Amino acid sequence: MRPYRPGAFFATVNPTVFIASAIMVLAFVGFGVSFPATASQVFEGIQGFITEYLGWGYLLAVTVFLVFLIWLGFSRYGSIRLGQPDDRPEFGYGAWFAMLFSAGMGIGLVFWSVAEPILHYQHPPTGEGETMEAARQAMVYTFFHWGLHAWAVYVVLGLSVAYFSFRHRLPLTIRSIFYPLLGDRIYGPIGHVIDILAVFGTLFGLATSLGFGAMQLNTGLNVLFDMPVSHWYQVGIITGITLVAVFSVLSGLDRGLKWVSVFNLGLAVVFMLFVLFAGPTLFILRFLLDSTGAYLQQLVEMSLYADAIGGSQWQKDWTMFYWAWWIAWSPFVGIFIARISRGRTIREFIFGVLALPSLFVFAWMAIFGGSALRALP
Repeated sequence: MRPYRPGAFFATVNPTVFIASAIMVLAFVGFGVSFPATASQVFEGIQGFITEYLGWGYLLAVTVFLVFLIWLGFSRYGSIRLGQPDDRPEFGYGAWFAMLFSAGMGIGLVFWSVAEPILHYQHPPTGEGETMEAARQAMVYTFFHWGLHAWAVYVVLGLSVAYFSFRHRLPLTIRSIFYPLLGDRIYGPIGHVIDILAVFGTLFGLATSLGFGAMQLNTGLNVLFDMPVSHWYQVGIITGITLVAVFSVLSGLDRGLKWVSVFNLGLAVVFMLFVLFAGPTLFILRFLLDSTGAYLQQLVEMSLYADAIGGSQWQKDWTMFYWAWWIAWSPFVGIFIARISRGRTIREFIFGVLALPSLFVFAWMAIFGGSALRALP
């Protein structure tokens, strides 16, 4: 296999992928800004077509990902190291977990930890809303959307990139996954197209995450400091977040992203413990156990629930939306997780990225979502 030479564009940037991706992103944003009504109609039509005719494929694919990863983690292949035999992890478990968690979920948890359980409680997919049963199931659905399946999407892509990049010395890009099928053609136009599509798909995941986060932060600042709630203020918030992210990236993994991630995780843990002990502690602990048990009992049924008979909109608006969101976000998160996981075994990677974040998410959702449900009349 010949070495990968991306060219002289800023030494590390592939000019073809960069320019083509930039043009597509600018065209996409320009279309949305110039023709918002038409753009909304077009995108809603595309979304409706995908959820109506391809949604079953999303459900099946993500479930297969999870089953495959569990098998792989326990198999004899789990001892294979992501790198050369003498490579060892660059980061300790604490920093590694902080970075992969911050990249994988981040601000989305803050927004949806309260909003989603309440919305499921008020409008459950089946049965009557605002009942005790609806409250129990609300957290189960939230666990399902933010738990093992979500992280399985990241693990499949991240593990594939890490294996081919560190084990076979291929570039740390999505195109490397296709080397067994394409061979050296990944360095040509086909490989460029793969990376361009990955960048374009990441745009949708990034827009969703930043959009929800900016709206919530704008609303919070409005409550605290009377900041007007408007698109322009939200654009300013997104700009500020982007500048911090760019600064941390330019500072490097060790000096920038690592410590920003550790700080974020530490702040999240402090916030979570405060709500746990200042709120209805006993209720939250019991609610966490109840919800986890119900989630494990219903996991197989929810994983393959396509609502063929009922045909309700709930499945399309929630589960299929989430699966599409995680898949769109997976190129960015997968490559980042791969980058910080060199030297770990496949088994460490799978259970470290799949199990630990899911357990943290369950605790977070139960504390904030449980407190919100408890406060409802």
